[in-house]
Amino acid sequence: MSINEITCPHCHKAFTVDEAGYADILNQVRTAEFDAELHKRLEEAEKAKKTEIKLAEVEATKKAEADTAKALKEVEKLKNDIKNADVAKELEINKATTALEKETDKLKAELKEANLKKELEAKGIKEKFEEELKHRDAQIKDREEQIERLRDLKAKLSTKMVGETLEQHCEHEFNSIRSAAFPKAYFEKDNDSKTGSKGDYIFKDFSDENVEFISIMFEMKNESDTTATKKKNEDFLKELDKDRTEKGCEYAVLVSLLEPESDLYNNGIVDVSHKYPKMYVVRPQFFIPLITLLRNAAQKTISIKNELAEIKSQNIDVSNFEEELKDFQESFGRNYRLAADRFKDAITEIDKSITALQKTKDHLLKSENNLRLANDKANDLSIKKLTKDNPTMKKKFEELN
Repeated sequence: MSINEITCPHCHKAFTVDEAGYADILNQVRTAEFDAELHKRLEEAEKAKKTEIKLAEVEATKKAEADTAKALKEVEKLKNDIKNADVAKELEINKATTALEKETDKLKAELKEANLKKELEAKGIKEKFEEELKHRDAQIKDREEQIERLRDLKAKLSTKMVGETLEQHCEHEFNSIRSAAFPKAYFEKDNDSKTGSKGDYIFKDFSDENVEFISIMFEMKNESDTTATKKKNEDFLKELDKDRTEKGCEYAVLVSLLEPESDLYNNGIVDVSHKYPKMYVVRPQFFIPLITLLRNAAQKTISIKNELAEIKSQNIDVSNFEEELKDFQESFGRNYRLAADRFKDAITEIDKSITALQKTKDHLLKSENNLRLANDKANDLSIKKLTKDNPTMKKKFEELN
């Protein structure tokens, strides 16, 4: 049988307990049976202690009586011898008596120490059990307090939701710290249902340069205890991811009072990004802390987003320049085509005019030749020629001369 050694925390002396007894000590629980068993064990230990003490006392007494009897015999013998012995013998008897008294005192001290050890062992075992009971009681009390806090929270929320929805509750919580914690933030209801669905709220925050560095799509779900069909949080994650994607939000958060008995959702912020990217499920009390965590983490990316915004702006400028250049090229090409068409028309008209002028020139050249011939004929004309075949006119001219 295995023996376990236990050290007393007070006197620092070790004593052994067999394996069965040690296992009993470790496996006790806080129940009525455990208390009864502990009481029984303590009584048994007390009885065993008393029995051992009695046995030790009896044994010590017997030994002391035997030793005393033996000593008395020796003393009696010595007394008889003293009668006939000298002073030296008498001193030896005194010395032997002193040694016997010391031995007796030693036995008494050992007996007393054994009794004290038994008492300390019993006290140590009892204190250890009491410490374990206190620790178990503290654990149970802490769990009961946690359950009570959750029940109280649920009761408060349920009472509050009678006249105020979960959405209004979250909006009130945010607005109460908006000016101090989120002075540049946007937090409004999602009223855009162009895509066929919409979330409940959209949160966005901006840097001093007015660059958006975080955006969150929120969905709030509450369910009364009297609802016949109980919904689960997972039933709403797919639609929430769709709304987040359609509205261009970076994160998605489901603020939920569903599954009120679930330890998973009651313990804090639940990351469900293994199913849908950058998505979380929280109870209402973690609504503001989650926004703060995500916002503080996203603030580290502001410089990067500023650079991206600047690059995007530069790209827009280049795109605008390219578009303006393209518009200029198209306008210039259109004007060039129109001018070229008119130039061709003008050339055609000039060619037509040249042809007409050439014809006129040819006509004028022909007229000039005719006029020259006419002039030559006129210069060659004389009265003699005119009157050659006209005797009457020839006579008239001769009379005039």
